[in-house]
Amino acid sequence: MKTKEIKNAVGRMIPIEINGEKIVPFQGVGKYQPKGKKHATDISSNSDFPLDGNKQVKSLKDALIKAGLKDGMTISTHHHFRNGDLIANQIFDIAKELGVKNLRWFPSASFPCHEHLIQYLEDGTINRIEGSMNGPLGKFCSEGKMQGVAVLRSHGGRYQSVQDGEVKIDIAVIGAASADSFGNANAIYGTSTSGLLGFALADSQYADKVIVVTDNMVAFPCIPWQIQGNYVDYTVEMDKVGIPEKIVSGTTKITKSPDRLLLAEMTAQFCEDTGLIKDGFSFQTGAGGTSLSVSQYFREIMKKKGIKARFARGGSNKYLVEMLEEGLIDYILDGQTFDLEGVRSMRDNPNHVWTSPFTSYNYHSKGNFAGSVDVVILGATEVDTHFNANVVTHSDGYLLHGIGGWQNCLFSKTVILPLPLFRDRIPIITDELTTICGPGELIDVIVTERGIAINPLRKDLIEKAKKSNLPIKTIQELRDEALKICGEYKKPKLSDKVIAAIKWVDGTVIDVVRQVVD
Repeated sequence: MKTKEIKNAVGRMIPIEINGEKIVPFQGVGKYQPKGKKHATDISSNSDFPLDGNKQVKSLKDALIKAGLKDGMTISTHHHFRNGDLIANQIFDIAKELGVKNLRWFPSASFPCHEHLIQYLEDGTINRIEGSMNGPLGKFCSEGKMQGVAVLRSHGGRYQSVQDGEVKIDIAVIGAASADSFGNANAIYGTSTSGLLGFALADSQYADKVIVVTDNMVAFPCIPWQIQGNYVDYTVEMDKVGIPEKIVSGTTKITKSPDRLLLAEMTAQFCEDTGLIKDGFSFQTGAGGTSLSVSQYFREIMKKKGIKARFARGGSNKYLVEMLEEGLIDYILDGQTFDLEGVRSMRDNPNHVWTSPFTSYNYHSKGNFAGSVDVVILGATEVDTHFNANVVTHSDGYLLHGIGGWQNCLFSKTVILPLPLFRDRIPIITDELTTICGPGELIDVIVTERGIAINPLRKDLIEKAKKSNLPIKTIQELRDEALKICGEYKKPKLSDKVIAAIKWVDGTVIDVVRQVVD
């Protein structure tokens, strides 16, 4: 029997229940007001822990058993190691060995290295993933093969869901480059450095049981501590927790494509021509190659004008680090390091500051940093003529990307999306999105190689852009041009079966993803 569905504020039909739990439909930006208290774990007593502070056990398996691993639990991991993560796969290998079933995996993100877990999705060891699914896991889910329904959240939405008690973590496993036996941990010293551990902050604070795993167990105290041992139940030393070189991926390098470099140059020129680049401004560029290239053009403009930025929000990378060291930026406020230069800078430079989804993105808090950023450069897979945008599915309907901090960054003062007008002869600007991840009222500018569209709500930018020699067009003109080149847009074939829910930053459901029909 088909699940009853209702229409939310962006006109998408969504089920009233997902994974047996009632959902709250998206009600509009800032319209949903949460009620209740934050989630709290049970009170602990020092009498239950070693007096000398040594919480170390012999293996990850031993720690999971002591933490009470059993059927139906929620297991969380973080993704600071990105495609170099060596822990998540081991957790579920152990679960399989112990005969544990029906687990919910709650990663802050997954990567192609986690393709290993498909076998456990098939045999029921894992019921579902509530976190981003990249590559093979996304394809597996899109074809309707996962037993439960996936739930995708932004980085801030993940923190919000844990803080609000929407997701109760039974066991959190936190991989760290350095730790002491008490559980204090950081990711800036050791051989498996990843920079910081902010994506594991909520896990450490709110999970019932917390396990810290490291390949560099140091004598107490482990300084600085990005994770505090007072939250930790067990510590484990193993041979290797991550591969630092693999925190760099193809999406975190400057593009070499002439077309995308043109997009980056046009974006930077737009920011210069409209006065967005000025002394003391702040900016954030996303992790994609085009977005990273924009920062390089910003750098040239800033040098030419003799100005500096007050701060840059990261994902940090060597390009931002160079700007910091050149004195073009006062501070990097970093949420995730994308390369080893970012790790080095975070370790050595006091102006390279680590942040977390709580400080930067959590929507259910007394404000966050996102709204303080003057201009943010992001990517998207599709945009419609109302400026709504998609970042999780492609035009063929396949779920192949996570949300990351994308939704949270939409609250910045000016949001710019540099995009090619079409990919593989498929228009990127269309009348109706495959999946809505962000409402158009929060997206200000679309930059394509054939023209720039400014949201009609931004009359200030439209007026300033009149002085530019850039090709300013309407979003409808860009859509028509794409259709003229590529032909009529063909919608993907999708069934009624919901395979994933897309949460908005406040925990409401903004859209769902349906199974692809070949």
